[in-house]
Amino acid sequence: MKLVFYVVLITLGLTLATVHATETVPEKVEATSKELKREAKKTVNRAEEASCTESEAECLKRKMKNRTEETWDTLKDKATDLKNKLD
Repeated sequence: MKLVFYVVLITLGLTLATVHATETVPEKVEATSKELKREAKKTVNRAEEASCTESEAECLKRKMKNRTEETWDTLKDKATDLKNKLD
């Protein structure tokens, strides 16, 4: 019971203590350009996957590789955005 109480207390504390900072204009431009690059890369990956003529295993391997790279890029960009918001 104490554990649940502490978890709720910590969650409320962190929620109420969030910093609401704004990004500067160059940071917003950088975030937007990164998002556009990710979307363009995603579109190219989908086109390559749709035109895959190799074996099914090779196509799935390429698809998994593309999704992993896209997720990694998104995580890096979101971490940078979060850092910029907190600065």
